[in-house]
Parts: sequence; C-alpha cells; structure tokens
Amino acid sequence: MDNAKQAPTTIDEYIAQFPDDVQERLQTMRATIHAAAPDATEAIAYGMPTFRFNGNLVHFGAFKSHIGFYPTPNGLDEFKARLAVYKGAKGSVQFPFDQPLPLELVTDIVKFRLAENSKEKKK
Repeated sequence: MDNAKQAPTTIDEYIAQFPDDVQERLQTMRATIHAAAPDATEAIAYGMPTFRFNGNLVHFGAFKSHIGFYPTPNGLDEFKARLAVYKGAKGSVQFPFDQPLPLELVTDIVKFRLAENSKEKKK
C-alpha cells in the first residue's frame, strides 16, 4: 500500500495541510486576491495556489517562516520600492509570519498583474 501523501488538487486542500495560524494567513491572501481579481479562477500550479486570468496571474504558498508571493518579475519590478523591506528573489517575495500581511500592497500588485494580463489578451 502506498502511504505517500497526495499532492493537493485544490486551494482548500492545500490550505488544510497547514496549522491553523498559517491557514488563516493563506485564507487572508486568497480572499485579498479574490477581491482584487474577482473574475480570476483558482487552480494549483507548481504545487501552489494559483489565480489565473488570461494566463497565470499570481501564485502564493506557505513555507517554514513566511508566505511566498509570486506575481512574476514584472509584478515585483513595478512595486520595487514598496517591496524593498521584504526578502525575495526573481519573481517572488517573502512575507514573514512575524509581520502583518501587506494586504494593500498585495491588492495593488494583483490589480497591476490583472491589467497586464488583460493587455496581453487584447494583443
């Protein structure tokens, strides 16, 4: 019998695998992204919660000490000054568990990405 843990296939399944405090942060990220991009659809891509609108919009996920947010390099470049207080890498930023989630910033980035993906579809 295979006892290997199944990879989540929905955002609900993904969130359910974490402790309550992390689940709360993930649900807050999810709700914030939904509010900023109500027409986006949910998926799991690259093993993480993903929102799609004319392609991938943003991804997010929980790690040992932070929530990772992946709005593509363009999404980070546009908000470089506001993101400067967070660790990150090409295409990602880390929101530490010991700090409040920057929900207004997340909203602004998601709206920026939504506009980007809307322009791409029109081309």
